Amino acid sequence: MLGMALAAIDGTIVSTAVPQIVGDLGGFTVFSWLFSGYLLAVTVTLPLYGKLSDTFGRKPVLIAGIILFLVGSLLCAAAWNMAALIAFRIVQGLGGGALQGTIQTIAADLYPLKERPRIQARLSTVWATSSVAGPVAGGLLAGYADWRWIFLINLPVGAVALWLVVRYLQEPSRPRPATRPRVDWAGALAVFATGALLLTALVQGGVAWPWFSAPSLGLFGASALLAALTVVVERRAAEPIIPGWVWRRRTIASVNLALGAMGLLMVAPTVFLPTYAQSVLGLGPIAAGFVLSVMTLSWPVSAAFSDRVYNRIGFRRTAMLGMGAALLILLAFPLLPYPGEAWHPALLMLLLGAALGLFQLPLIVGVQSTVGWAERGTTTASVLFCRQVGQSIGAALFGAIANGVLAARLLDAPVDGLPGDLDAVARTLEDPGAVSSAAAEYLRRAVDAAVDHVYVGAAGAAALALLALITLAPRRFPVITEPSDSPTAPDPAATPTASEAAPARQDR
Repeated sequence: MLGMALAAIDGTIVSTAVPQIVGDLGGFTVFSWLFSGYLLAVTVTLPLYGKLSDTFGRKPVLIAGIILFLVGSLLCAAAWNMAALIAFRIVQGLGGGALQGTIQTIAADLYPLKERPRIQARLSTVWATSSVAGPVAGGLLAGYADWRWIFLINLPVGAVALWLVVRYLQEPSRPRPATRPRVDWAGALAVFATGALLLTALVQGGVAWPWFSAPSLGLFGASALLAALTVVVERRAAEPIIPGWVWRRRTIASVNLALGAMGLLMVAPTVFLPTYAQSVLGLGPIAAGFVLSVMTLSWPVSAAFSDRVYNRIGFRRTAMLGMGAALLILLAFPLLPYPGEAWHPALLMLLLGAALGLFQLPLIVGVQSTVGWAERGTTTASVLFCRQVGQSIGAALFGAIANGVLAARLLDAPVDGLPGDLDAVARTLEDPGAVSSAAAEYLRRAVDAAVDHVYVGAAGAAALALLALITLAPRRFPVITEPSDSPTAPDPAATPTASEAAPARQDR
């Protein structure tokens, strides 16, 4: 949980210190890469770390990830300009990728199936706490100390986490393989390059350059060519980074697509709800953050009790129940009164967190339970990778939708010279004297319409998740009965792989 906290809090603690960082180092035009570079490094390394943990064990990968993350944190604190800080944030992300995927895999290794909801709910609580504490801690450190302490604070936490992992995490011994394990470095490089180009195109498109400009088209074209090359390389590799069975098995493929769609819909509350709360409801940053944070309160609670549901009706039906509820909640958002009260969206987010907790955890626990130890790291990494890619696609897609709706509404604006994109409109509404009261009211209604369209798009993503489960997922997940489902410690060498374990399967 301490290791997870390093990665979880780092995604939010930097956001409130951006003004101080830019004021000290400059680089306002590229500061968004403080977040994009970190996200890119985490996402594209997830498949590699998943495969490495299956090959060499979880503990060495986790130790290497913590060390790399701490080195990146120390370098970030010593950064002398924005370019150096962005580069060191990427180093942090290289370690963060190992933390996210490996910790989720270890949770499945150490706890039998009936106990996994409890530990996964605790890990969800780490993310929930970090989403609330991160911005507050970042603001306090930047305002009363120095922004460099945002990164230095990772060192003592990481040192304790590292000591605990080295001393107390005991992996069962496994017999040495007959042949020396081979790492598919060519495949790893191909996956890394493909993901880097695709995510760069998604993150920068419509921001640094227009969507249909030469840079965007070039990046998308190059990523498509590299994706084709990656498929060729992986098919020829003896131990591919992304094995073909990840997509050939219906259970894993359906969960990958469903959680990718969940990543897509999560952009609506996490990215656009704070803007809605401040620009439409007139809340301050702290109150707007609270409207969003209530979702993180109900999510782990719902996840913790999800086993009582899926033990009765199965993983697939439980996930469908959760996503069906999320679909209705997302569709209810555009029906909120204008301007409304702050408790209206807060109540919807509380319900949305409960619905998504009922959706995500059964799928992660379920898909991890259909594979043996030797395939669990790769399977978990593929699920997290698809969710991260879904978030990147969602940010680009819904950003284009919001700005398109806003531009259409501003064509008939009562005054000329108004800003034309969502971020600029939000900044204008923060200054009461920037425009007349009539123009400000028109802008608020335009923002309300743009965010409503985003939530309708998020409901469409929820429908895609349901479609993936209905059409692809088996009605009952073929769960493997492992020694780890008994009170004694497992012997991974005796754990059957998914291809060998048909006699030991239990449908759930």
